[in-house]
Amino acid sequence: MANTREIRRRIKSVKNTQQITRALQMVSASKMPKAQAAARAGRDYATLLNRVLVSLRERVDQDSHPLLQQRPVKKELVILVSTNKGLCGALNTNLFRETSRLEKGRTDFISSGRKAAQYLARTRRAMLAEFEVKELPTLAEVRQISRFALDKFLSGEADKVTVAYTRFVNTLTQKPTLQTLLPISTDTLPEGAAELAEDRKNLKGTSADPENGYGYLFVPDDRSVLDAILPEYVHFQVYQMILNARASEHSARMVAMKNATDNAKTLIKDLTLEYNKVRQAAITTELLEITTAQMAVG
Repeated sequence: MANTREIRRRIKSVKNTQQITRALQMVSASKMPKAQAAARAGRDYATLLNRVLVSLRERVDQDSHPLLQQRPVKKELVILVSTNKGLCGALNTNLFRETSRLEKGRTDFISSGRKAAQYLARTRRAMLAEFEVKELPTLAEVRQISRFALDKFLSGEADKVTVAYTRFVNTLTQKPTLQTLLPISTDTLPEGAAELAEDRKNLKGTSADPENGYGYLFVPDDRSVLDAILPEYVHFQVYQMILNARASEHSARMVAMKNATDNAKTLIKDLTLEYNKVRQAAITTELLEITTAQMAVG
């Protein structure tokens, strides 16, 4: 019966694990809608902000503002946004795989999330700062990260700033992404450029013809508005990326824990079947021994 005791012990252990994974699945399922709603809430504002920036960039000299200036990349600063906890499948692993392709010698890092800090320490990469933010951070909290990156870029310590995060697509799909934050260029404003082109097409021949101011009137002047809006754009972009990472985290954890719960259920079923087979074999053996002994006694 020692074999059946071992199987019972394994069944009990798997059931305990199943209870934990089911609880984590329920917690993530309750947090996921709020995180997804927060990530989606700012998309319309981000698109409009991109559209305004594209219009502004076309009306001023790009080299006249330090946040727009392109320069040779001797040192790159990467904001690495990860989760604070594990048990979310391959979410962090896929992100770190993308990050590992960056040249180690010319890349510095800012970490947001304990897993990012552990990864940077383990791989011995240069980490300039570590920031902890809440599960659903506010824009004021995220400003600390973006302001640090802005200072490094404006001081010339970094020629390029990139954000490595997991972009939320849907509940089943999260994409590890490396997105350039600074300098701000047309490549970083694709949605705004597309929206502005559509606006110009729709406004053609009207009183707000794009040929006469691109459909926008900036007060007091283009340069003043650009000076005010560019830092805010950087802050909001980092904020939006962190919200995307949080939505991706809860979605990935819910799916991973559901898969773990289903696998535990299947394993319990297989172990129970094995237990019954071993128990039946033991009973059959005992019956044979009793019968044989009875026949021997006569």
